[in-house]
Amino acid sequence: MIYLLYALVAVGVVGLSVKASDYIDLLDRKTSLSGAFLGGIMLSAVTSLPELFTSISATMLIHEPDMCLGNILGSDLFNLAALSACILIFARSFRGAKLSHSHQVVNVLVFCCYGVMILNWLGILRFEIFSINIASAVIVLLYILSVRFLSADNGAAEAEEEQESSPLTVQQIVIRFVAVSIGIIVLSIVLTYTTDGIAERLHLGEGLAGALFLGIATSLPELSSTVALFRIKNFDIAFGNIVGSNMFNFIIMAVVDILYIRGTVYDFSDPQTVTLLLCGTVALVFMALLMRSRNWFSRFVCPAGIVLCYAAFLLV
Repeated sequence: MIYLLYALVAVGVVGLSVKASDYIDLLDRKTSLSGAFLGGIMLSAVTSLPELFTSISATMLIHEPDMCLGNILGSDLFNLAALSACILIFARSFRGAKLSHSHQVVNVLVFCCYGVMILNWLGILRFEIFSINIASAVIVLLYILSVRFLSADNGAAEAEEEQESSPLTVQQIVIRFVAVSIGIIVLSIVLTYTTDGIAERLHLGEGLAGALFLGIATSLPELSSTVALFRIKNFDIAFGNIVGSNMFNFIIMAVVDILYIRGTVYDFSDPQTVTLLLCGTVALVFMALLMRSRNWFSRFVCPAGIVLCYAAFLLV
């Protein structure tokens, strides 16, 4: 019964997240707000709402900070693996893709976040200032820096055909967007409790459960949008969505750590969490090489390496 509930809730999270993305698109076409802000910042934030509230629930409600860490790191690695799988599938059309320089910069900032995590795991950055872990403070600064580049990324490739104008007013769109967001919050909390029950039933570590059941389920919205964007050859927007979501996931972890007064979310006691951290770091190196050129190495070896990193985590 618990597995069926997990599947139904996961489908609900995906459906509501996709609907929220549609409302963001309507706001883009009906208001003077920039597409860069709505797409690069707000869209990433909306599709990351499941990560936000499942992480808060895992830490604040059931006191499993390791599950929060596994959720964030698992989501980031799954996002990279999904993007890489699309690159391999659409390798021929991806050959001439043009990617914004801002994606490379933000990817480097995400890599810096992983570096901060590794230093925390090694004990080098494991201390607090006014009850706030120094790692969280550094991640917040890196995110603020990334906002500048994400805001400049308005998606070089746009759909060639104009979509039919919606009869909804801006006020109606905002109301529906808020309602959908509340639905995502509720289902995300239920998803956290369901994952905790599955972890106990299968005798999984909390970090592994977070990476598998929370990380994958909360990353399905990014996967769906990436596949759709690759099909219409909007590679630039697809990369921006994944890179932006991965960066936003880290600010989620920093915020949760600040809110969690009983301890820290940087709990690496579960060895699967450490494996996930190291696999994600290697995957980001491949991603950095992939973004630099469109030669055969970047189109085949790099994405294959990222997919293997995720496979390696599952096998280990």
